Amino acid sequence: MHQVTGGNGVRLAVRTAGPPGAPSIVLLHGWAQSGAAFAAQLADPTLTAEYRLAAPDLRGHGYSDVPDPDGGYSDPEAWADDVAAVIDLVGKPVVLVGWSYGGAVITDYLRVFGEDDLAGIVFASAAVEVGRDRPGAGPGTAMRSVVPYVNLEDLDAATRGFTEFVRGMAEGHLPGELSQRIVGDALRVPWQVRRAMFRRDFDSSGVLQRITVPTLVAHGELDAVVDPSVAQYTVGKIPGARLRWFPKTGHMPFAERTEEFDAMLLEFAGQVLE
Repeated sequence: MHQVTGGNGVRLAVRTAGPPGAPSIVLLHGWAQSGAAFAAQLADPTLTAEYRLAAPDLRGHGYSDVPDPDGGYSDPEAWADDVAAVIDLVGKPVVLVGWSYGGAVITDYLRVFGEDDLAGIVFASAAVEVGRDRPGAGPGTAMRSVVPYVNLEDLDAATRGFTEFVRGMAEGHLPGELSQRIVGDALRVPWQVRRAMFRRDFDSSGVLQRITVPTLVAHGELDAVVDPSVAQYTVGKIPGARLRWFPKTGHMPFAERTEEFDAMLLEFAGQVLE
């Protein structure tokens, strides 16, 4: 586990795999999760033989610092600085992969730094905006049903909410170890942080329209957390973006269809990083 200093001095924990100095892929996890979400990718012998992978814990998550909820999560520059610190760790240019809320963090980075240090972007079942009625946010049925509970201080309510949430994360049954890790990572994030991240409100249409690097939008056809309409919105805004559907797949294509997802990532990285 590495540590870097991101926006406003926040220390971020970063899991890495693969040879130092190799072309790099940075993996950004979603709301109330951690870099451990990408455990399968970090352990993939083919990916890590050719590429340096880095999966940070976002601010307020996992082993990273927890800034003040009153201001530590609303500033796009802080999120952008976090991503820039991870890119500096592994070396540029990178392929930037964002899952779920991690896609919105990619737009924060682009808003501040642009795309000069990026070789390509992958939005994986990703939101690209936050805010009520934003087309790039598009919470699905599983997300909408638990929002009243998962941002509460009450432990019982939050635990019930996240237990229900994990059932909606995938189309099929997730292994017990993975399901428990998802719930555990979620409860580890302070409830004020979970709430603060949802209180953001921003449009990303202009940011998306300015993207010129190769971009892949990959989404589970049956995603009940980030509605598949968000993928259509995203690919429609980015010039030349490609859309890749994962059939019979929910919100976690990299966990539900690991072999297929990793092969897709390997092919994309080979095209843009060589």
